[in-house]
Amino acid sequence: MTGWERFTDSFFNARVMAQYLPKIIEGFGLTVVLALCIIAAGLLAGLSLAVLRSFALRPLNWLIIFVVDLFRALPPLVIIVLLFFGLPSMGMELSGFASAWLALTLVLMAFSEEIFWAGITSVPKGQWEAARSTGLGFLQALGFVVLPQALRLTIPPLTNRTIAITKGTALASVVAVPDILGAASSGLSHSFNPSPLTLGALAYLVLFFPVVLLGRWIETRFAWKR
Repeated sequence: MTGWERFTDSFFNARVMAQYLPKIIEGFGLTVVLALCIIAAGLLAGLSLAVLRSFALRPLNWLIIFVVDLFRALPPLVIIVLLFFGLPSMGMELSGFASAWLALTLVLMAFSEEIFWAGITSVPKGQWEAARSTGLGFLQALGFVVLPQALRLTIPPLTNRTIAITKGTALASVVAVPDILGAASSGLSHSFNPSPLTLGALAYLVLFFPVVLLGRWIETRFAWKR
C-alpha cells in the first residue's frame, strides 16, 4: 500500500464514513440548536447589561464591569468544566448541553455588552439632548433615538464576535455532548479510524462557511460610512 493509499484509507475511508454519517448528522443538528440558543441568550443578556449601564448607577456599573471582565478573561473551556464538574459539589447539577450553553452564553454576554456599550457611548451627546428637549423621557430617548443608532454601529463587530464564540460549541464535546465533534470523536474511538473526524470537519465547514460569508456581507452592508 502506497503512502497516498494509506492516507485515503485513514482519513477518507468510505465504509467508515457511511457507517458514522448518521451520527454526524445528528450532531450537526444539535450543534445548530446549541449555537442558536447561545446567540439568542448571549446577545439579549449583553444588550440588557449595556442598557443598565446607561442609567449610570455607580455600584451597579461596578458590578457589571466586574462580571463582564471576569467572563472575558476566563477561557470558555474552563467555565464549561467548572459548571459541569464543580456545581454538583454544591448540590446543583447541569447536563453537558446546559453547561456548554450557559458557559458560552456568559462569554458572548460579556463581549457583546462591551460592544453594545461602545455603540451607546459613541452616539453624540447632542442626540441625547435633542431627544430630551422634545419632551422624551430617559428611556424613550434611549429606546427611540440612541439605541437605533448604536445598534447599527455595533452590527459589524458584533457579527464577527458572535461567529467566533459560536464556533466554541466544539468545546461541548468535553462534557459528553454529542455535537459534531463529540459524534466524530466517538466514531474515531469505535472504528480506530480518523475518517469520522474528516466528516466532522466537513460538517463544520458546511455549517460555518455560509455563516462567515453572511457575516462578511453584514459587515459590508452595515459598515459606518463617513
